[in-house]
Amino acid sequence: MKTFKVLSILLTYPEADWLEALPELEKAIEEETAFNGRARDQLFPLFSMLRRLSLIELQEIYVATFDRNPSHSLHLFEHIHGESRDRGSAMINLLEEYWKHDFDASDSELPDYVPLFLEFLSLLPIEEALPLLGDAVHVLAAVGRKLEKNGSHYATVFQLLEALSPVVAQALVEPPVRDMDEAMEMFGPSVDGMEPLLKPVPQMAVVQMPKSRRTGAAH
Repeated sequence: MKTFKVLSILLTYPEADWLEALPELEKAIEEETAFNGRARDQLFPLFSMLRRLSLIELQEIYVATFDRNPSHSLHLFEHIHGESRDRGSAMINLLEEYWKHDFDASDSELPDYVPLFLEFLSLLPIEEALPLLGDAVHVLAAVGRKLEKNGSHYATVFQLLEALSPVVAQALVEPPVRDMDEAMEMFGPSVDGMEPLLKPVPQMAVVQMPKSRRTGAAH
């Protein structure tokens, strides 16, 4: 679906090439109204900002929003596993899902990077993409609500994803800080050793901010 591809691009670091293609991105959204409904109207604030501001301004906003604020992290598993051992297991499960569909996820980004995940969904038949979106929607919706609370136009992307999901998003619960033994007991694998790719389990109270992928984060 083109809609997922457009949303993937909108969540990447602003670059001149894809900003010049904004009319084409908007057109792609309009072509799938049967699937995405009022997506064009929902995304209008973000498209408007991307057209209005300079490249440098957009890059500064992006870095401040996603690289310097761990609560807005674009890495899905940080919000449910933090730095616990379960994060590695979840990464492997997601990679196996990518490999099952011959999707090359070997680039520099981690498998749970939201734009990468959305690019993957864009390549799948809709009947396969939507259940995977439903697995991830609990985290996506939580990030969207934090962005909305902070007045970010990027919240519109996450709100649209929540609207497209076949599953109603559940709230993520933030537990009190515990020692490592208690944390491992709480976040350990289920009895059968299996869980959904993005099961809405409690998140660690403290997460590490991802290292910026952009040189602009140092300024």
